[in-house]
Amino acid sequence: MVSEVFQPPFTVGAMLLLSPAASPGWPGTWWYGALAVLFVCVLPFGILLALVRAGRVVDHHVSERAQRAPVLVMSLACITAGIVLLAALGAPASVLAMTVALVAGVAVMAVVSLRWKISGHSASIAAAAVVLPLLLGPGWWAALAVVPLVGWARVTLGAHTLGEVLAGIATGPLIIVGLWMLLLRAA
Repeated sequence: MVSEVFQPPFTVGAMLLLSPAASPGWPGTWWYGALAVLFVCVLPFGILLALVRAGRVVDHHVSERAQRAPVLVMSLACITAGIVLLAALGAPASVLAMTVALVAGVAVMAVVSLRWKISGHSASIAAAAVVLPLLLGPGWWAALAVVPLVGWARVTLGAHTLGEVLAGIATGPLIIVGLWMLLLRAA
């Protein structure tokens, strides 16, 4: 249940929905975050579910490593289309920065996944747990308590090794949150 509730489309979606809060105009700019969710989460997840139904991918967690790279490339294509649309519509810098940072995170995961099954669940929950207090205040640091719970669930299910989970926990904040913060400062 933990693995399902905290899967990447949901945790990444939360980051994107809240990302406009880091730029002027919030909460009136909330819809840019929702549009980003459409291209970063809803479309890729919908396509993934269609691939599962068609028998081209084993399950929605993409448990078979050989199937991960094409799924991640498809996700990158959807995200890139979203970035182009968001930029054309004048989205706040925080939304564009978060979306670009997520592209970088997915790209790193795609490259690593060619050889090793790094945990996307761990990367996304760790990134979200760090982004929440940065956007909403220090009381949200408590969200970090969910990170080991998700890692435990992935290992217990046999979906990942401890090393794959730890690599995901490091990758999410370093790549996604780190790049998001750098891009925000540059904007």
